[in-house]
Amino acid sequence: MNNIRRLAFIGGGNMAAALIGGLIKRGLPSDRVVVADPSREQLQKLVRDFGVQAAADNASAAKGAEVVVLAVKPQQMRAVALSLAPHLADTPPLLISVAAGIPHAALARWFGPRVPVIRTMPNRPALNGFGATGLFAPASVGAANRALAEMIMAAVSATVWVEHESQMDTVTALSGSGPAYFFLFMEALEAAAHERGLPNDVAHQLTLETAFGAAQMARQSTDTLATLREQVTSKGGTTAAALAVLDAAGLRAIVAHAVAAADRRSAELAAEYGNS
Repeated sequence: MNNIRRLAFIGGGNMAAALIGGLIKRGLPSDRVVVADPSREQLQKLVRDFGVQAAADNASAAKGAEVVVLAVKPQQMRAVALSLAPHLADTPPLLISVAAGIPHAALARWFGPRVPVIRTMPNRPALNGFGATGLFAPASVGAANRALAEMIMAAVSATVWVEHESQMDTVTALSGSGPAYFFLFMEALEAAAHERGLPNDVAHQLTLETAFGAAQMARQSTDTLATLREQVTSKGGTTAAALAVLDAAGLRAIVAHAVAAADRRSAELAAEYGNS
């Protein structure tokens, strides 16, 4: 971590703030981080909270940086890239995009072939340090740059690499959109418990702790999810009765259709951005 002499963030929103905080906790000196953002208020907050440097503009932030994290909204990326690219030509840094849906080919076209670019897809829990991030880069980016990008994203999330960029659409459908699926299921559990007579606060707490506990069990176990499910399902018991209803309703097929729909939409958005 201390090998990074200058790390620039183009965009200082929530994801940038989460990454900055995670990196500083892991030992990156705050004075090696520089941020550019159109909001003066947001810049002042980052300076106050983390002690980072505020840049006057994107070009100033990226000047001399070994790594530039592109943390802008997808619809802003093309304009940001085209204005920034001329300033990166002499000594190209590693670019890490955290913008959803922007294909690698578009980033490479906007920034030019000499600039190594890694595409990432972090999810919302990364804002709290419990996220998951999918990463993609062509072989030409090199092992050293891949390791550097993984180290940076690991400050707030687990990291996984995909071999084919098309798989980033499935990453988006699973971990990018996935927290909302779990929130919906938790909402339904909480509402069902309340309808059965539990007070709202009790139903809420039990829902949260059950979801958290199940995830922790799965993380700490070497068993498959199917095995864990079987371990808490006694034949003829309450869990079996509930699961029979979910199976009869076609839960697995519903989830498969939902993930497929998100996957398709991710591919559509990537095509839209890629053609811009």
